Amino acid sequence: MSTSFNVVAVSGGAYRPSRTQVLTVALVEALGRHLDFDSRLIELGDIARPVGGALSRGELPAEVEAQLAAIERADLLIVAAPVYRGSYPGQFKHLFDLIDQHALIDTPVLLAATGGSERHALVIDHQLRPLFSFFQALTLPIGVYAAEADFHDYRIASAALQARVELAAERAAQVLRGATDRRAATLRKIA
Repeated sequence: MSTSFNVVAVSGGAYRPSRTQVLTVALVEALGRHLDFDSRLIELGDIARPVGGALSRGELPAEVEAQLAAIERADLLIVAAPVYRGSYPGQFKHLFDLIDQHALIDTPVLLAATGGSERHALVIDHQLRPLFSFFQALTLPIGVYAAEADFHDYRIASAALQARVELAAERAAQVLRGATDRRAATLRKIA
């Protein structure tokens, strides 16, 4: 049986060039070495203005609504956020404020973040994980944090970071395969 996974990656940076976008793409590419999937990259910078001006989803243009719907239908989310002044940006949070609160139940989420220094590394566990716990999503135990020193000219320059990206992708692939295997076993029992 052939399985087509739907992976949606959200890069929560609003500026270009972006280390957050580089990390997000690296995670998607690493995952591709372990799984076949369809993917979509959603860059907050591309939709920030309409998202920021919307008090509800009904106020969003159709192309932005399609991005939110893609997040809600993902088999796996890869979510990366930059750290500004000790937290993810408000615009990033507002994007997820517009997501249906029941849409991500049991959806595996690979969390990542970028910041100026290592002192922001706990943002994954102290801020991103609780956000996705609200949605009852399954945040993967491994997250990927990258500091400015891990990059050179907006490319990953750290072997340790690259190894962490590879490990996170490998583990995400295992989780996604396992969820599919459990679903198939359940369907066999029903039939």
